[in-house]
Amino acid sequence: MPKARARGRLFENRIVVWDVEDSRRLFKEGYYGKPLGIPKPKDFEFDAPLILDLMEGYYLSTRKVIDVEDQAGKALTAKQLQGVCEASYPEFAEKFLVYRKLREGGYVVTPGIKFGSDFAVYEHGPGIDHAPYIVQVMPPGSKMTATAMVRSGRLATTVRKQFIIAIPDMERKSIEFLRYDWWRA
Repeated sequence: MPKARARGRLFENRIVVWDVEDSRRLFKEGYYGKPLGIPKPKDFEFDAPLILDLMEGYYLSTRKVIDVEDQAGKALTAKQLQGVCEASYPEFAEKFLVYRKLREGGYVVTPGIKFGSDFAVYEHGPGIDHAPYIVQVMPPGSKMTATAMVRSGRLATTVRKQFIIAIPDMERKSIEFLRYDWWRA
């Protein structure tokens, strides 16, 4: 018997899954979201709603794992939710292509804002390992100054992560990943 879809409610740029059992299941199945009020959950037995980033919520809705409703409780269509995402994220389509590729590759992907990038990427999951990668999405033709490159590389080195630039090709629905490391002489 297929699992019932979780239900989430949109509040500005976050989706809240109020049902604790659904929250635990989503977190356990892929480290989606963050349990409310629990900065670093140690297990899957928390008693709190789950806060999803819009990117996570949209991904889960495209996979038919979650249904999303607005603040009034009215169901949002996939197109409406996509519109909310496009209004919240510059270059949403490109970022979502990268997010989906990483998730489908078996990685756990979280917002990378604390590292000044688009995504922090884990091989196993938060609390199990540290995110070894930070990913910045840059569509073809984007420019990166030498200063931005040095800043990104130094930050990644300081937090012991590899800095990766993801270059999505929207026409072919493919992505090139460019990784660079700092070497000490």
